[in-house]
Amino acid sequence: MGAVTRCRYRFRPGLWPTLAVLLLLPLLLGLGFWQLDRAEQKRAWLAQLAAAAQQEAVNLNAVQPDYPAVAQRRVEARGRYDADRQLLLDNQIRAGRQGYLVLTPLRLAGSEWAVLVDRGWVPAPLDRGQLPEVAIEEPQVHVRGVLDKGPSAGLRLGEASSETGWPLRLQYLDFDLLAQRLPYPLLPYLIRLDPDQPQGFRRDWRPVTEMGPATHVGYAVQWFGLALALVVIYVVVNIRRVENAAKG
Repeated sequence: MGAVTRCRYRFRPGLWPTLAVLLLLPLLLGLGFWQLDRAEQKRAWLAQLAAAAQQEAVNLNAVQPDYPAVAQRRVEARGRYDADRQLLLDNQIRAGRQGYLVLTPLRLAGSEWAVLVDRGWVPAPLDRGQLPEVAIEEPQVHVRGVLDKGPSAGLRLGEASSETGWPLRLQYLDFDLLAQRLPYPLLPYLIRLDPDQPQGFRRDWRPVTEMGPATHVGYAVQWFGLALALVVIYVVVNIRRVENAAKG
C-alpha cells in the first residue's frame, strides 16, 4: 500500500511578530481601559453637575469656601466691580472667530476678598494692538451664576502675561500671577455669570462636554476590538501546516 499523508498544524510564532504583539497589545488594552476611565470620570462629573443644580445657592458674602466643596454650585454675591482692573482671556474661539473672555474682579461687600466674574465673550478687533470695549455701566452689583475654575490652560508656554496695562490680556488664567498684580486677595475660582444677568456679553457656556460617556465607551470598544484583531492575526499567521507521511 502507498504512503498516507497526514496533516497537522503547529503554532510556531516568529521572533519579530511576537515582539510586535508584546509591544502593541498592552498599548491597545491600555488605551481601551483609559477610555473607560474617562467615561467614568464624565459620569461622575455629570452627576456632580446635577446634584449641584439642586442645592441652595452659596452666598460668597457670607462664606468663601474651598473650591472642591462648592464646585459647579450656584452662587450669588454682592459687591463692586473693579472696572479699572479687568482681564481679557485670549484665544477664545466662538463660531470660528477669535475673541476674549471678559473676567472682572468683584470686590465682595463686607469682605477683603474679591472673586472673578466671567461676564462672557467679546470678539477681538482685527488689529491686535487694540482691545475691545468692556466698560462697566454700574459697578455696584448683585450677581448670580455658577462657580467654576475657569477654562483649562492646556499647554502653558511662557508667562500668562507680559503686559502691564489694564485691561490685562492673559494667555491663560493664572491665579498666582493675579495675586501679584491685584492689590487685594483673590479667590481661586470664578463665577460664570448667568445669561439673564445684566452687564454681560455673549454667554453660551455649556457644562456638558461634547465628548460624553457614551463616546468614550465607543472609543474603548474600538481599542479592545483592535487588540482582539491583533491577537487573532498573530495566531493565524503563525500557525504552520506540518505534513507527515505514514505507510499504509
